[in-house]
Amino acid sequence: MSLEKRVYSVLAVSSNAKFKEALTALLPESDYSPVSFARDVNSARRALTERDFDFIMVNSPLPDDTGLRFATDAVTSSGAAVLLFAGTELYDDIHDRASQHGIFMLLKPTSKQILSTALDWMASARERLRKTEKKAITIEEKMNEIRLVNRAKWLLISEVKMDEPAAHRFIEKQAMDRCVSKREVAEEIIKTYS
Repeated sequence: MSLEKRVYSVLAVSSNAKFKEALTALLPESDYSPVSFARDVNSARRALTERDFDFIMVNSPLPDDTGLRFATDAVTSSGAAVLLFAGTELYDDIHDRASQHGIFMLLKPTSKQILSTALDWMASARERLRKTEKKAITIEEKMNEIRLVNRAKWLLISEVKMDEPAAHRFIEKQAMDRCVSKREVAEEIIKTYS
């Protein structure tokens, strides 16, 4: 069984030009596109309002912050896998707080091999998040269908004077007889009686 090849979008936040060069060399366009760079937290926040990213990499410290608050906000408000790079002086201080939020951390300096492994971990985390997002969307769609069907039932009860079980049976029978979803039948009832 072959896995579908994914291309991941990346936001790298760093004020260090060498970091940008090294990262660019490690992120081939065939696997990572687009790769956007931000020099500080403010420009990174702007980038996040413009688009979603699969990976966010923060090279701490930044000119306007350590980057931990931004990383925490990014991981909680988006579906991105977040990696925070920190030197020894910051790593011990922020590791526990970062890991409680699901932020990956790497101690600087790091090697190409370790970063490559971290990218693989981030891809695994992103795919797991993607599956969770799909489940959440499916549950939300089902909840919306239930709300619509209930609204249609109440319209049948109030406008056509059916009781609740009869209204429920009516919607189910219409859906089966016409080979359409209960949602479609409910939308038609709502349109007719609203």
